[in-house]
Amino acid sequence: MSEEFYRRGLEKAQQQDYAGAIAEFNQAIQLNPVFSLAYIKRGLAFYDSGATLQAVDDYTEALKLDPQSVEAYYCRALARLSLKNLPGALEDVEKAIQLNRNYAAAYDLRGMVRRKQGYIQDAIANFKTAAQLYLEQTDKDNCRLCLAKIQQLQPKEQTAIQPVQPTRAPIISINEYFTQLLDRAENGDTTAALKDLDWILQADNQDGQAYCCRGVVKCKIGKYQEAIADFNQALKLNFNHGIVYRNRGKARSQLGDYQGALADLNQALQIQPAESLVYIARGNVYRIMGKYLDAIQDYTQALQIQPDDPSAYYNRGIAYTCLEEMQSAIADYQQAASIYCEQEDWENYQIVFNSLQKIQNSTPEIKNQQFQILRQRILRLVGGHWEIAERLIQQERDEFPGMFEDWYLQRVIDKLERDRN
Repeated sequence: MSEEFYRRGLEKAQQQDYAGAIAEFNQAIQLNPVFSLAYIKRGLAFYDSGATLQAVDDYTEALKLDPQSVEAYYCRALARLSLKNLPGALEDVEKAIQLNRNYAAAYDLRGMVRRKQGYIQDAIANFKTAAQLYLEQTDKDNCRLCLAKIQQLQPKEQTAIQPVQPTRAPIISINEYFTQLLDRAENGDTTAALKDLDWILQADNQDGQAYCCRGVVKCKIGKYQEAIADFNQALKLNFNHGIVYRNRGKARSQLGDYQGALADLNQALQIQPAESLVYIARGNVYRIMGKYLDAIQDYTQALQIQPDDPSAYYNRGIAYTCLEEMQSAIADYQQAASIYCEQEDWENYQIVFNSLQKIQNSTPEIKNQQFQILRQRILRLVGGHWEIAERLIQQERDEFPGMFEDWYLQRVIDKLERDRN
């Protein structure tokens, strides 16, 4: 009988009647609780109807029943990708490929995950493998789609190099051009950015903005004395922008000139009183000087301007740690970790995670106290029904595996409070 409900569920899913399909799969599972395929197909119906978390739950249940299910791993990877859980998606699709080395769709999906993680060459390699497998399987449409993805990712061939002209007329606008140069430097291409800036200054050595931008790039590669010289030249040429004072202040701080750094950052705030980055930079100087309360005040001001800035939370957490206010430090670290997670910035997330673990391992009583406080908050929000809370926490574990336990509790609390509001 369960097979009949399962068959009807497949038919309704094909007709895009997802609610009806889910109802049929429910019946099949009720009659046969170990029907792993029914969990997978119900998961697909949940996924197609937009209920991605429920889909993940069903794929997880299917894997408990059949740990070798390639389809379940692939489907859960796809769902986790849509939830922006890239590590979880990668783990699942890797498992699917281990179980079936000829699974073209899995290589295609792994390519998408690696592209989102910024590993372009790895993404291209996966798309190539997928395209070859699709071709061998006579799936020409998907093969063409993979080739199109590869073409999008491959660097465009450079045209013949034109002689450099001592003019910037072809540039769409000066501000946009400098923004592009700084973006390149931010993405690690500092050498090319410096070459362009050097050329600009050879063509026009009175360009204060170019000196400022070159100073910013030199800060990124640790040439602080040269950066300060460029910032000084920018100011001589009357480019009195707040970014000059902010970055010169940061460079002076790196060289141990804390009073000079504070003078520059105070001047930057005179020009840009609502710039959160200046408050964070000044807070960092205060913290290095041991003025922890002043630092906390600046980080707090930065968060009033930019409430979702994870670096402000993280640096304030460090300052609280220096004052041995561990509860406040833990709260800030958790908030920073949550935001970095939402931004998929896994490198900075790991840094915060390590700092949090260090505190909790050194003061286990604080960790236990924090856990109990979060547990009580969840209980109040779910009316005292811990089984509901456990289910919500498990959903977060499935969605974001490998996080610390307090983070799962805090995330559930944030969602419940947001829904209530």
